[in-house]
Amino acid sequence: MATYHSGEIAVQERAGLALQADFSLGGIGESIPPVAKDFLAEQPLIVLGATDPEGRLWATQLTGEPGFLKVPTPRTLVVDALPLPADPLAEVLTGGSTARIGMIAIEPATRRRMRINGRARRQGDGLRVDLDQVIANCPKYLQKRNHSRIGPGEGEAAAPVVTNGTALSRAQRQAVRAADTFFVATASDRGDADASHRGGNPGFVQVLSPTLLRWPDYVGNAMFLTLGNLQLNASAGILLPDWETGATLHLSGTARTVWDAEEIAKVAGAQRLVEFSVEAVREITAASPLRWSSPDYSRFNPAVA
Repeated sequence: MATYHSGEIAVQERAGLALQADFSLGGIGESIPPVAKDFLAEQPLIVLGATDPEGRLWATQLTGEPGFLKVPTPRTLVVDALPLPADPLAEVLTGGSTARIGMIAIEPATRRRMRINGRARRQGDGLRVDLDQVIANCPKYLQKRNHSRIGPGEGEAAAPVVTNGTALSRAQRQAVRAADTFFVATASDRGDADASHRGGNPGFVQVLSPTLLRWPDYVGNAMFLTLGNLQLNASAGILLPDWETGATLHLSGTARTVWDAEEIAKVAGAQRLVEFSVEAVREITAASPLRWSSPDYSRFNPAVA
């Protein structure tokens, strides 16, 4: 039976949404229903979050031809893909040990998504994930996009270029300001990982400095799985995909929820704010063969000043 942990409950109560959270608990299960199995089989992309051997949380993505996500049993997901050698989670996902991971499968063309959390272990050229949570998510703040796939030799050079740092460069700061979508990985104090989506109109993520980001927490399903984890464990990871070029920007650091009413009132649509302190940066060009169309912005996106 699904339950919330103490961090999630604390945030739900502070937000005054405990009753709504109790209702939303029905959206958390332990197995993949048939309709979700079909949904996963159609996807070319899954985002996942995990902790690296140094204890840093990161978010990344795996891609493949539709069908690369398989559900051999309702409590098992097989991912026929492994991360690039340069990926910040390559070591933990290819080394043979079990890793607790959070995942979100997302279909921008239809604004459908679902979260899947569990324990992953390498299996051949892919991963086998034993599932702990399967979570239905609403489509709010998800921009509509269609995808295509480039072939070998098309687009950017086949060999990825990797850039590491401890702060955002000028170009990276501009990319963050222009983003309408990112993914955030968090984990409970026990290490159980989760990956989630955040979306809004360009500019919804503020760059306060090369090492400090802030974004609004909009109205949602009141589960507070991300903020609940942050209540217990400040570590977090962010993935910002470049939809046009296939590059990825990975950030790892810590995050905290801002409850200050005056600060929140300055941001349209914000119920709370989240501040993310950047500690590690990895940018990888040509990380994905997928290319995505210009966005059709969600009608739920609040205006951005």
